[in-house]
Amino acid sequence: MRIPKAQNFNEDIHDLVIRSFRCYVLDLVEQYGGGHPGSAMGMVAIGIALWKYTMKYSPNDPTYFNRDRFVLSNGHTCLFQYLFQHLTGLKSMTVKQLKSYHSSDYHSLTPGHPEIENDAVEVTTGPLGQGISNSVGLAIATKNLAALYNRPGFDVVNNKTYAIVGDACLQEGPALESISLAGHLGLSNLIVIYDNNQVCCDGSVDIANTEDISAKFKACNWNVIDVSDAAEDVATLVRALEYAGRETSRPTLINARTVIGAGAEFENHCNAHGNALGEAGVRAAKVRYGFNPNQKFYFPEEVYDFFSEIPARGDKLVSEWKQLVSAYSKAHPEVAAEFLGRTRGELPKNWKSLLPSEAPTEATATRTTARECVRAFGKGVSSVIAGSADLSVSVDLPWEGVEYFLSPELATECGLSGSFRGRYIEFGIREHSMCAIASGLAAFNPGTFVPITSSFYMFYLYAAPALRMAALQELKAIHIATHDSIGAGEDGPTHQPIAQSALWRAMPNFYYMRPADATEVRACFEKAVELPVSSLLSLSRHEVPQYPGTSSLAKAKRGGYVFRDVERPDFQFIGVGSEMEWVVKAADLLTKTKGYRIRILSFPCQRLFDEQSVSYRRSVLRRGELPTIVVEAYVAYGWERYATAGYNMNTFGKSLPVDDVYQYFGFTPESIADRVDSYVKRVKAEPQLLWEFQDLKTRPKHDKL
Repeated sequence: MRIPKAQNFNEDIHDLVIRSFRCYVLDLVEQYGGGHPGSAMGMVAIGIALWKYTMKYSPNDPTYFNRDRFVLSNGHTCLFQYLFQHLTGLKSMTVKQLKSYHSSDYHSLTPGHPEIENDAVEVTTGPLGQGISNSVGLAIATKNLAALYNRPGFDVVNNKTYAIVGDACLQEGPALESISLAGHLGLSNLIVIYDNNQVCCDGSVDIANTEDISAKFKACNWNVIDVSDAAEDVATLVRALEYAGRETSRPTLINARTVIGAGAEFENHCNAHGNALGEAGVRAAKVRYGFNPNQKFYFPEEVYDFFSEIPARGDKLVSEWKQLVSAYSKAHPEVAAEFLGRTRGELPKNWKSLLPSEAPTEATATRTTARECVRAFGKGVSSVIAGSADLSVSVDLPWEGVEYFLSPELATECGLSGSFRGRYIEFGIREHSMCAIASGLAAFNPGTFVPITSSFYMFYLYAAPALRMAALQELKAIHIATHDSIGAGEDGPTHQPIAQSALWRAMPNFYYMRPADATEVRACFEKAVELPVSSLLSLSRHEVPQYPGTSSLAKAKRGGYVFRDVERPDFQFIGVGSEMEWVVKAADLLTKTKGYRIRILSFPCQRLFDEQSVSYRRSVLRRGELPTIVVEAYVAYGWERYATAGYNMNTFGKSLPVDDVYQYFGFTPESIADRVDSYVKRVKAEPQLLWEFQDLKTRPKHDKL
């Protein structure tokens, strides 16, 4: 759709804002010799159309619940966002803060990409494709809340999500996954503006990409609007946003054709992407724009006046929304009470009692127990919104009576139907997008949603950048990862994780949990709900023994604990997840055949253990006193902090039935007992070995490598 040129706008003031804004960008980048000026200069008209004429927000209350969400997916253009925050009256975004861009000021609020902890920044953006994916999560949040809580005459949730993307975002995989899903779901409250300047870091976009973006979005069920002069034509952009706001069944892409570095010497050149123009170039640009070349960091008073009514306009929006919610509470007290609890991020006080109270005694896969926890929690807690990347048939999380999150107009050939009230999402084969969308749900408002995702553990490696971004932002989601070991068996080494746990255990603000039995699963799930940041539960597909009376819910929540104690132990094992079975059996065999007194520790979560007191950690580990052997079918990296030796994997897996694959790699009581016996004897002869981590595992004899 092409929008006719709009009328009745003061184009002179728009022109003044655009010219002065571009000069300010050049000054900010020039002062420290670096930054990203080009797109910020080309997008000014888009910003005027959004902040002045379209978006619903409050500079004096930037976290106002029903605000429109804005995401700058091409986050390197952050000066664009900071300068509009300044002009529209965000109190924290002062001239001093603007000048701290790329400075050595530890307290700068103008980092090189927008960061969530700063006022009026919804999500941290930087890795391209993440922001637009987060935006899909924000739009889902609005659709779901509106469907659940709005009542006739009381639209307490009706905000929209606006995102800006650049050429590079639209080449990234997670963006393409999210664009496809958003069109499928019919997220009509999502409006994406494409800063189409056809320039990337290395040159013009056509060095690597030749495609019709508008046609691509149309094929994904998006409403597409073209604006040909988006670097200057504010009025037409406003009209395009109005059309987008009236769309009722599809998300909208506004293909806004802009000019990178508009009006400066590096216009339409890749140098405008991430380079300062140079002092002479800045002076020349200011003359061309009609400003004094000696005047720096300058907005004319007319520009400030143009935006001056926005704080009061925002205050009015907040006041009117609060009045609406007050009337809503009187008209619909029960549903309003639940809604207001959601806005405060509250969980039901009895949520723990909803979880399964009895652990099985027979061998059970840990994924089975996690499934029951998710089902019970999801059924009883309205803030849960769960989903899987096309593996619901395997992980089987949907609870009785759950409705799928789908456009009510969509009915699938397999008979699946739902509505925007639904709380289970079929993400399709889009692990990366799924986790980035979960971050958007979590970022909508703290605690309003508890997103839960599910897939095979190996495939969370596809989602690693999204999980890292969630950790960086301290966003909370719970990830249910199954098939977490070589016990995935016949699926082979492609599905058998070996090394990725080292990544999750090292990730700040992220809790990797690998429970050994049903009791520990319940403990880990409870802890994941209680924590303020994301967790990943690593779970077995195959059945594992249960340890009633030995495993402990309370102790497992401390991350590591004494699983089986003895007086005067000769050494101790650390058992983890599925491999606890081999620890217990090897310990029993060594006790029976060698007379060893063996202590066993369980270690479902290193990070939780590290957070315990020094005295507790010392009482569990007894470092320097005992040989400590960790047994886990993953690489040993990281266990050096806790163990003195490891019986671990140092190759990829093998396609064999579960019992055979463990035997192939030597995870049998006999093999473990033999190596551990030799190691303990060596330590007695050479005590210094306690301080030199020993790898007790060698490559299988039948391995060709």
